[in-house]
Order: sequence, then C-alpha cells, then structure tokens
Amino acid sequence: MRVDICEVGPRDGLQNEPEVLDPTVRAELVTRLASTGVPRIEVASFVSARRVPQMADPEKVVALAEAPSPVTRAALVLNERGYERLAATDVPEVHAAFCVSETFNERNQGCPVADSVEATKRIIRRAHDDGRRVTVTLAASFGCPFEGEVDPGEVLAYAGEIREADEIVFADTIGVGVPRQVHRLLRGAADLDRPLGLHLHNTRNTGYANAYAALESEVSTLDASVAGIGGCPFAPDATGDIATEDLVYLLDREGVESGVDIDAVISVAEWLRGVLGRDLPGRLHRAGVFPPAS
Repeated sequence: MRVDICEVGPRDGLQNEPEVLDPTVRAELVTRLASTGVPRIEVASFVSARRVPQMADPEKVVALAEAPSPVTRAALVLNERGYERLAATDVPEVHAAFCVSETFNERNQGCPVADSVEATKRIIRRAHDDGRRVTVTLAASFGCPFEGEVDPGEVLAYAGEIREADEIVFADTIGVGVPRQVHRLLRGAADLDRPLGLHLHNTRNTGYANAYAALESEVSTLDASVAGIGGCPFAPDATGDIATEDLVYLLDREGVESGVDIDAVISVAEWLRGVLGRDLPGRLHRAGVFPPAS
C-alpha cells in the first residue's frame, strides 16, 4: 500500500504561528522540504496579508523556492481573486477550500457556504482550462468551533457538488474527529470516484488514530506539517496539524510506502525549531526513530 503525503507546513503550518517569517525564510523551508521525498508541498496561500500576515508575499515565496520537478508545488486560494494571483505564477496545483458550516465560513471567507461552493466550481473550471490540477478541501468536516457537531450527510452532499475537482480532502480543522467519522466520510465518498484525502489536526490527540483509520479506508493522501506546527487563525484554540515526521514513522512501521526520508524530515524539523526559537509540537524530532541508528 502507498499513501502520498502533502506537506502543508509552509502554508497551514506557518499561518497560525506567532512569528511572521520573511518570504526568503519560507522559501528556504520549501526548498529543504523538497529534498525529503515528499511528493507534494503546499508552498503558499494567496489570501489577504491584512488578515493573515504570515502568508504575505506568496509570489516571492513561489519565485524563490527551489523544488525539483518530481515535487508538485501547490498553493491555497479561497476565492477567485486568490486564483487570479496564483494564475500569474507557475504553480501547477490549486488547493481551493471552504467551510461546511455557515458561521465558520462567514468568519473565514466572508460569505455563505452556497456562495463559496459556486465560487469553488468556477475556480475548478478556470484551473482546468489553464491546465492546472485542483484539490478541494472541505474545512470543519468533523466539527465546527461555533456550531458544534456537523452532519456527515451534509458534508458528503457538498463533496458531491464539487466532484469535478481532481481530489477531495476532508479536513478536521479543529481536531475533534475520531476514527468512526473518518470511516463514515471516506466510505461515503467512495462513489464519487475521486482520490480522497484527509487534513488532520492533533488538537485532542486523535490525529494519528484518524490517520490509521484512513489507511483502513484506503485514503489516497494525508496532509501533514513538519514538526506539527499550524492551525487555523479563525478557529478559537486551534492547534497544529499532525507532524510529518511522526506520520512517516507510523507509516514506515506499518509497512505503508510514502517515499519520504524520515531522517531528512527530522532534520528540517530541527532546523525549523532553531528558526522559530522554541520547542515545536512534533514528537519524533525530539524522541528519535526506533530502533535507533547504530
């Protein structure tokens, strides 16, 4: 079995950290991650720098980052203005996203969910016309910080509306999900005939259990963030994604192929800890692999 890891540290990871890193440093993070074997990297986010200053100047990050051709570079857009900025770059993969609950979507994107769905459909069509691949992420698929429980039937209905995307990802944006929900969503979406992925946060220590459950449901892609950094700036008390190096350890020990060099990711996590000047949430870059290298 093989699972692709999409490294989201340069985007979802850094967007919720207190530090605002210069584009040159963010580009170096992308360059370092590109040497670890991760097949896809979310390098930037084309959103308002006023609302998310950590993501300012994505064009500079894209221009400065070095990634060999086997690595697919992706960037996040939340609306058509964002797509227009992305379209002016050479980023080949679009990551569009909207929230499945009304309150969260209003706070995150400033419009009703129905409007975001229609905008996402237009982005998909435009990106395909431009020769770009599109992943759509359904944020808060496992629970909303403002409305509480989310009906999985509604989540699957939204997934059906954007089935023209090349890939559909269900996001546990606030880290409330459990394996039962993972199975329900992935199996419920199987008839969409699209690659399916999960974006998991470890806020309540269920992120890795959910990743394992996703393997049981034959997930195609798992998002992860180096050193476990990240979160959503518009969700109260949001914490980081599952850590890339911790996820690779789980996959390696389970005999699941990812193509990622675990020692290389640990090295990037240690570098990032030095850049940010503090301990980071991931465990493996501190504990080390097992069995330890001789």
